[in-house]
Amino acid sequence: MATFISVPLKKSSEVDLVKPLSKFVTSTYPPGEEQTEYLRAVEELNKLRKSALGRPLDKHESSLEILLRYYDQLCAIEPKFPFPELCLTFTWKDAFDKGSLFGGSVKLGDGAFAHIKDTVLSALNREPTMDISPETVGTLSQIMLSQAQEVFVLKATADKMKDAIVAKLANQAADYYGDAFKQCQYKENLPKEVLPVLAAKHCMMQATAELRQSALANQKKKFGEEIARLQHATELVKTAASRYDEYVNVKDLSDKINRALTAAKKDNDFIYHDRVPEVKDLEPIGKASLVKATAVQTPLSQKFSDLFEKMVPMAVQQSVSAANSRKADTVNRLIGSMREATNLCNGVLASLNLPAALEDLSGEAVPQSILEKSRAVVQQGGLQSIEQLIKDLPELLQRNREILDESFKMLDDEEATDNELRAKFNQRWNRTPSGDLYKPLRAEGNNFRNVLDKAVQADQVVKERYTAHCEMIALLCKPENELSAAIPSANPAKTLQASEVVNVLRAQLAQLDEVKREREVLEGEVKSVTVDMTTKFLTALAQDGAINEEALTASELETRYGSHTQRVQQNLRRQEELLSQIQVSHQEFSALKQSNSEANNREEVLKKLASAHDSYIEISSNTKEGTKFYNDLTEILLKFQNKCSDIVFARKTERDELLKELQQSIAREPSAPSFNVPSYQSNTPAPAPGGPTPAPRTAKPQPPARPPPPNITPQVASTSAPISTPVPPGSTNPPPVAPPTGPSQAQGPPYPTYQGYPG
Repeated sequence: MATFISVPLKKSSEVDLVKPLSKFVTSTYPPGEEQTEYLRAVEELNKLRKSALGRPLDKHESSLEILLRYYDQLCAIEPKFPFPELCLTFTWKDAFDKGSLFGGSVKLGDGAFAHIKDTVLSALNREPTMDISPETVGTLSQIMLSQAQEVFVLKATADKMKDAIVAKLANQAADYYGDAFKQCQYKENLPKEVLPVLAAKHCMMQATAELRQSALANQKKKFGEEIARLQHATELVKTAASRYDEYVNVKDLSDKINRALTAAKKDNDFIYHDRVPEVKDLEPIGKASLVKATAVQTPLSQKFSDLFEKMVPMAVQQSVSAANSRKADTVNRLIGSMREATNLCNGVLASLNLPAALEDLSGEAVPQSILEKSRAVVQQGGLQSIEQLIKDLPELLQRNREILDESFKMLDDEEATDNELRAKFNQRWNRTPSGDLYKPLRAEGNNFRNVLDKAVQADQVVKERYTAHCEMIALLCKPENELSAAIPSANPAKTLQASEVVNVLRAQLAQLDEVKREREVLEGEVKSVTVDMTTKFLTALAQDGAINEEALTASELETRYGSHTQRVQQNLRRQEELLSQIQVSHQEFSALKQSNSEANNREEVLKKLASAHDSYIEISSNTKEGTKFYNDLTEILLKFQNKCSDIVFARKTERDELLKELQQSIAREPSAPSFNVPSYQSNTPAPAPGGPTPAPRTAKPQPPARPPPPNITPQVASTSAPISTPVPPGSTNPPPVAPPTGPSQAQGPPYPTYQGYPG
C-alpha cells in the first residue's frame, strides 16, 4: 500500500551572485572590515547555492540539510538586499515538463526570493511554469496532505490501535485522496502515474476503513453489517487490482478482507442468520484528521548561521538614509541661518563703511581693515583663482549631462526593441513591458536632471555676482601704494578721534565681532553632532514589524539639536539688537562729520572695497562648492549609469532567451499561421461533479483541452527612493541695490541672495 508520490526537484541554471551582490556591498558600505566581511559572505553564499543546486543530491539527510540551509539563507538576506534593483535572473525549469507541445514554458526566470515570501505569482514578470501555477500547487498540497494522513493510518495499524480509530483515520485519508483525484483529473502536466495512484489509494483507504468498521460491527453482534462492509471492501480492492495493479499492490489487503469475509459468512449462515443490509443503508463511518498544512517557519535548519548577520535589513537602511537626510536638513537649516546672518551683518557694515570709517578719520591713509581684506584676497589667489573655477563649471556640468543622456538612451533603445517585439508576438511576448520596469529608473534620472537645472541657476548667480564685483576685487589685489592712489582723499574739518560716539561705535563693533565668533563655535558644534538611528530602527522593526521613521527621527533630532537651536536663535536676536544700536550710533557719527563731495566719494569707494572682499569670499566658497558638487554628482551618475547598463543587459539576456523559447515552441507546432489563441481553447470545460470515478485502464477518456493561461499582471520592481535635493533656505533673488551716499538706514547684502547647490 505504501506507494507515495514524490515531486521532482526543480532544476536551475547557474547564476552569478558574486558580481551584483558585491557591487551593492561596495557601493553601500565604505572600505574597511565591514565591507570585507560582507564580500566574503557573498562568496560563501555563491558556494552554498552551487552545493544546493549545482549538482545532483543524494536521497540523504545531509542533502536535505544543504537545501534547508540555502533556503534559510535566502529568507535571511531577502530583506537585506534590493533584489529587484540588482537585475538577478533565476532560471528554473518546469519540474514536470517533458518537452511536449502543451507542456507550457520549459524554462522561466522565476522570482525566487518573492517565491520564498509566498508571492511568486505577483513577482513573476511572465506566465508561470505549470508546476508552480496556482492550480498545480494547490493539487500538490492536497496530495501531500493525503499521504500524510495515510502515514498516520500505517502508524496506527503498526501500533495495533483500536479498530474504531484506524477506521476513522483511513476514512479521512480516503476523502483526502478523493479530493486530490478530483483536482488532478484535468492536470496534463503531472506525471501519468499520479492519477491512477490517487484513485487506487482512495479505494484502498476506503476498503481499510470498511474492514476496520466491520470488526466493530462483529464486536457489537451486528453480523449482517459486518458482512455488508466486508463485501463493499472486497469490491473496492477488486477495482483497484483490476485497473491499477501496475501502480499499487493490493494483495495483502485483499487476502485479509477475503479471509474475514469467508469467516463472517460461515458464522452467519450456520449460527446467526442475520440479515445483510444494503451498503447505502449502513451508518457512515466517522472521520479523524491528524494533518493540516502549516506555515513554514524559518530557520528550518538547526545548524543555520546567517552569513550576513551584521547587515541590517533594507527597511532599516532606507530609514537610516531618510534619517540622515532629515539630519542634514536640520544641520543645513541651522548653519544656513547663521551664515545668512553673517552675510547680512557684513552687508550692513559694508553699507555703513564700518569699521573703515572709524579707521579713516585722517582721510588720507588706507584704513587698516581694508589692508587686511586686501591681503586676505591676495592670499587666496586673487581674481585669477575664481576666474578659473568659474570657467571650469560649464565643463563639469556638460560631463554630467552627457552621462545622464547616455543612461536614458540605453533605456530608450531597449524599451523601443521590447515594444517592437511585443507588437510582433502579441500575447506570446509575456514579460513585463520595459516601460513599466524602467519607471523607477526614469524617475530617478529625472530627479538628477532637476538637480542639474538647479545647479545651473546657482552657477548663474555666481557669475552675476562675479561680474558685479570683479572690478573692485581686482583693485583689492593691487599693491598698497596703488590701492591708496585709487582711493579718493578727504581732509575732515575737525578731528573725531576723541569723540564719545566713536568710542561707542567701536565698543558695539567689538560686541558684534564676539557674536560672529560665537556663531563660528556654534557651527563647529552643530557639525560635530553624531546621530545613529540604526539601533532604534532595529528595535522598532523587531517590536512592531514596521518603522515610524519620521516620528523616531524627529524625536532624536529634537534631543540632539534642541539646545543648539535655542542658542542660534539667541545669537541671531543679539545680532539684531546690536545692528539696530550700531545704526543709531552711525547716524550720530555721520552728523559730526563734515559733509562734502570728497568725503562722500572716499566713503563710497571704501564701502565698495569692503563689499568686494565679502563677495570674493562668497564667490570663492560658491565656486569650490560647485566644483565639489559636480564632481560628487559625477560619481553618483556613473553608478546610475551602471545600474541602467546592468538592467538593460539583463533584459537583453532575458529577451534572447524568450526569443529562443518562442522559436522552439513555434517549431514544434504543426502549423502556426498566426499567434492568435485557437478557438477550441476559448472556453474552459467544467470538471464532472461528484467523487473520484476510477477510469477503465484500456479506455481512458481524453481530457478536455487546457484553457489558455491566465493573464497575470506582474508587479513592477519596487521603486527605489528618489534622492532628496534639499536647498539651503534663502529668499528670492532681489536686484542689486546701491548703498546710499549719505547717512541713512543700514542696507542688507548689496547682491542677489545665493540659493546654493542642491544637496
